[in-house]
Amino acid sequence: MYLADGRPAPATSDAPGGRSAGRGRRAKAAVPSTVLVLGVVSLITDISSEMVTAVLPLYLVAELGLSPLGFGVLDGVYNGVSALVRLVGGRLSDRGGGTGHKAVAAVGYGLSALCKPLLLLVHSLPLIGVVLAVDRTGKGLRTAPRDAMISLAAEPATRGRAFGVHRAMDTAGALCGPLVAFLLLRAAAEGYDAVFTVSFCVAVLGVVVLLLFVPGRTAPGRALPAAEDTAGRAPDGPRTPVRALLGRPQIRRLTACAVLLGLTTVSDSFLYLALQRRLDLPVGWFPLLPLGTAAAFLSLAVPMGAIADRIGRRRLFVAGHLLLLCAYGLLLAPFGGGAALVGAVLVLHGAFYAATDGVLAAATADAAPEDARGSGLAVVQTGQTAARFVCSLAFGAAWTAWGDRTAVLAAAVGLALAAALGARLLRPVGPATAPNSPSEHTP
Repeated sequence: MYLADGRPAPATSDAPGGRSAGRGRRAKAAVPSTVLVLGVVSLITDISSEMVTAVLPLYLVAELGLSPLGFGVLDGVYNGVSALVRLVGGRLSDRGGGTGHKAVAAVGYGLSALCKPLLLLVHSLPLIGVVLAVDRTGKGLRTAPRDAMISLAAEPATRGRAFGVHRAMDTAGALCGPLVAFLLLRAAAEGYDAVFTVSFCVAVLGVVVLLLFVPGRTAPGRALPAAEDTAGRAPDGPRTPVRALLGRPQIRRLTACAVLLGLTTVSDSFLYLALQRRLDLPVGWFPLLPLGTAAAFLSLAVPMGAIADRIGRRRLFVAGHLLLLCAYGLLLAPFGGGAALVGAVLVLHGAFYAATDGVLAAATADAAPEDARGSGLAVVQTGQTAARFVCSLAFGAAWTAWGDRTAVLAAAVGLALAAALGARLLRPVGPATAPNSPSEHTP
């Protein structure tokens, strides 16, 4: 349905005198094969990583006896260390020219794969923290180069849809991972050991697919689109430094908005723990909670990407956080419970990711020049991830001091304020971009 050749489709125009409408429709309907293969790599890798993520909160809190504050520290490490190396990954991939993105991504995927069996050997907080930090280093290295390859392979007008297709495939893996973990916990005598071992084997398969099937060069000298030229290319030549990228108004505002909203985005693990505690779910069912989020994300990723292409990616990114705010509200609501509450919270959680994850990457790609695409994506993603690291630490401390309900209430109030400020930050300023640019439709 989405298959196209690996080369970027030619640019089209809807203006009179442009290329034929039929050819334009065909180009817009296609998603390049590079995006599909990267989606397969992400699908396989997410099966591996989500197997671990699904059992990690329970393993650390119930098996090893960590407090919510201790888990908050580890969860912050797990989600925040990648922020320290994303800039490095983006910069190295840009320096490597057309082949740098694949090389840096391969190193990142490989590093994360090697960490999975180490979880079998460590049982103390410091050592587990080290292993998780190395695993997240791998994620930090690979994320920006992978998203750069997607953005360079797709046409600007359909980037939202391309990222939506990739995120849908990625989320299919996230849907399978917790299910595999659930089955292993029920079938194996040493359930956690089985989960970590199988996770390692699956991660290695993902690296093999990346090395064998993803093209080594994703940007065959395509000219910079006019919409990006008008955003103000930095005068530093082909390798734009981070400092110059932050001097671009669109990048600076996207980063500020991502940071604001990230500071009030409670991590998945804490949300699942809060849901499990409210409903007193049996321990054996805990790994299934991420399935609801993944199923909603999988169903909505492509439609949300298409909507972002129509109404504006930055607008949808901010609006998507209101879905997360509704999930917080349901956790705090004095009424209801049971399966209906679980389903509603998890659907809203998945819809939040569908409206924000790939959409933010597509919006960043609109603003970053081709020859610094990896660095541009890394700048925004680093700000968001660092903010979520701070949120994990603060939420864990608030839960320990005041309880889970008060911590969720504080996060909800903060998110409402951050969404209002984010919408104001992303209002269009200065001269308009190209007339057909989707990034122009901002709040």
